[in-house]
Amino acid sequence: MGCYLSSGIHILLFSVTAMPFAQLVIGPPGSGKSTYCSGMLQFLSAIGRKTSVINLDPANDHTNYDPALDIRNFITIEDIMSQEGLGPNGGIMRAMEELEQNWDDFMQEIKNLGSSDYLIFDCPGQVELFTHHHSLRSLFLKLQKLDYRLVVVNLIDSFYITSPTQYISVLLLALRSMLQLDLPHINVLSKIDLLSNYGKLDFNLDFYSEVQDLNYLLPLIKRESPTLLGGKFASLNEAIADLIMDFGLVEFEVLAVEDKKSMISLLSVIDKATGYTFGSTEIGGDTIWAEATRQGGYLGSIADIQERWIDHKEEYDQQERLEREERMRALDQEFGRKMTPEEEWEDEVQRWEAEQGGIIGRGFKNRL
Repeated sequence: MGCYLSSGIHILLFSVTAMPFAQLVIGPPGSGKSTYCSGMLQFLSAIGRKTSVINLDPANDHTNYDPALDIRNFITIEDIMSQEGLGPNGGIMRAMEELEQNWDDFMQEIKNLGSSDYLIFDCPGQVELFTHHHSLRSLFLKLQKLDYRLVVVNLIDSFYITSPTQYISVLLLALRSMLQLDLPHINVLSKIDLLSNYGKLDFNLDFYSEVQDLNYLLPLIKRESPTLLGGKFASLNEAIADLIMDFGLVEFEVLAVEDKKSMISLLSVIDKATGYTFGSTEIGGDTIWAEATRQGGYLGSIADIQERWIDHKEEYDQQERLEREERMRALDQEFGRKMTPEEEWEDEVQRWEAEQGGIIGRGFKNRL
């Protein structure tokens, strides 16, 4: 679900050592790109996949991960704005043009990371860069010509599905990005764990993730913006909905970064899109997915996520708090004192290891 393959691109299975693989993480500002990159880096490291994150945002000087390569070592938004008298948006686009013109030096630094590294590119958030500006697309195509197996991961804040008009807008944005970049493309509704804070949805989560019949939204749009929906505006919204449905390309995966099963589900879709197969360094190889799905095939499905994060979030949160408190009390009695933060982390690792059949947990333990 949610995977778009441009014409002429076929999914094949390649050995992980044959060529490098990369996620190109895009999305509007505030969609959680840096948080996603940090979470995916930790997750992939846990299962033994050698991963490097590359910061492509010249304005991002406070990443919550340690980038293996940072564009700010080559060019910064502050320098561009000062030298050329541009504002923030124009400065970022100009920085991408500069990177395109001097790509060989930056590419050499990428090659120095090694062909066995799994790469994650944290891209700028200006939507112009992935809807109509040429530089980001040109950079991606240069990587593809060097036999990098690429997939675009387009993050959209799930908040936008709470408003019919905003939902239509992000659908159009996602469609335009898919057509502009012309690469394997996965749209993701991020921050799904926060969705219950925004009130009740008009439809279940699967309506929005599967992009079902958008005609059902038209009365809701009229209700939401009655003063704007006279005449041509009503027709415009209907035409946009028809356009999106006629293309039939846009679907969404859903993600809660803190939910292990949600991460496993998304990574399985990403790996299918790139043709990634497990390498010898990965802990357990495809046994990870077998262990993760042994209980009734659960991979964080839409229905499961709806129940966990939307319909009964408070109950699940309370249950997890009680279970954690009980574990802490038992361990406090065993140690005869309060646990240190390091010991609490060790306990979390051991609990996860038990849940996943001893596969993933060892990856985290090796990093302690």
